Amino acid sequence: MNSSGRFESSLSLSGLLSGEKRKPTIILLLTPFLLTTFKYYGSKPFYLDQLSRSFVLFNDVEFTAAAFTFFSSFLLLGIVPALVVKYVLRESLASYGVQIGDWRFGFKAFLILAPIMIVATIPSARMPEFLAEYPLNKGAGTSTHTFALHAATYLFFYLGWEFYFRGFLQFGLRTALGDWHAILIQTALSCILHIGKPSGEIYSSILGALLWGIVAFRARSLLFIVLLHWLLGVSLDFFICYTG
Repeated sequence: MNSSGRFESSLSLSGLLSGEKRKPTIILLLTPFLLTTFKYYGSKPFYLDQLSRSFVLFNDVEFTAAAFTFFSSFLLLGIVPALVVKYVLRESLASYGVQIGDWRFGFKAFLILAPIMIVATIPSARMPEFLAEYPLNKGAGTSTHTFALHAATYLFFYLGWEFYFRGFLQFGLRTALGDWHAILIQTALSCILHIGKPSGEIYSSILGALLWGIVAFRARSLLFIVLLHWLLGVSLDFFICYTG
């Protein structure tokens, strides 16, 4: 076969949506659509620009803007791909990390990493670029009740985020690409989605994605990394609100 023939063969659509190619094709085709939709239409700026004049919860625009972002993540990065797993791929969510898994390892990893997550946020809480960005709800620190509600709704953001990157992408691609390439792909894409955040957060997201990807595979569960990522975000907001 000449080079032109090899080129045409490599771009053939035959079998792209069948057999072993079907699952990675669906996951990788869906990814740019969902991530772009979340970035442009699931964000705080979109809410403030387009929805704040007609939809406000508790007469609090800042809380609503943050909650809109958190639940957009839960819907677009969590619920939508979960429905794809169940009704398009026809697979169990447990095989994507939605299970307790190896809870002994996961619990040990949480106990070791949780203090590191908390301490790592202290320097960031004093940096101007982080103060400008966080918390998403600028009124989160006005009272204990307000901060508790902010922290509770923030969990929905991480449920969506972790299911997409460490679940749908990483667990979904491991059979086709192998464990390390699946981890590296979710690391690259989660890092890219951080663009626009403080530079320190973007670079640390690379290390975080690698670490959480390894823990997710080893624990066979997303539970522990959801809690760790949530703890990281809430700790940063806490230190900004109460020690800044």
